[in-house]
Amino acid sequence: MPSSRSSLGSLERSVMDVLWAHDGEHGLTVREVLDRVETGKTLAYTTVMTVLTRLTEKGALEREQDGRAWRYRAASSREQMTADAMRGPLDGLPHEERTTAILHFIEEASPGELASLRAALDAVEERATKGPRRGR
Repeated sequence: MPSSRSSLGSLERSVMDVLWAHDGEHGLTVREVLDRVETGKTLAYTTVMTVLTRLTEKGALEREQDGRAWRYRAASSREQMTADAMRGPLDGLPHEERTTAILHFIEEASPGELASLRAALDAVEERATKGPRRGR
């Protein structure tokens, strides 16, 4: 399972942002990530290489060899990693505590977030009422 977004350090998040923004078929090399990452300070090539290696070890990145270089890409989307970060702590809770935690998040939501939540709930309910499709 990929690392949760909440457990990423600020440099790791910056690197992930670069990789999520890259929509190419192939991943990015260390040099390409270094050229694109914005941290407000100068980074060494070896620093970015270490971050990419650690993110790969955490399961947040996948890599493939391209000649002498490695190409890195996100193992999952930003949305999936965020969902996993939320799901992880909730999975171990008893039902009542899980419900309380979810309701707390809802109480803190903005009007826009609530509208998105309503639309998502409507879509889930619509799929549930249709049930599984059966072949003819």
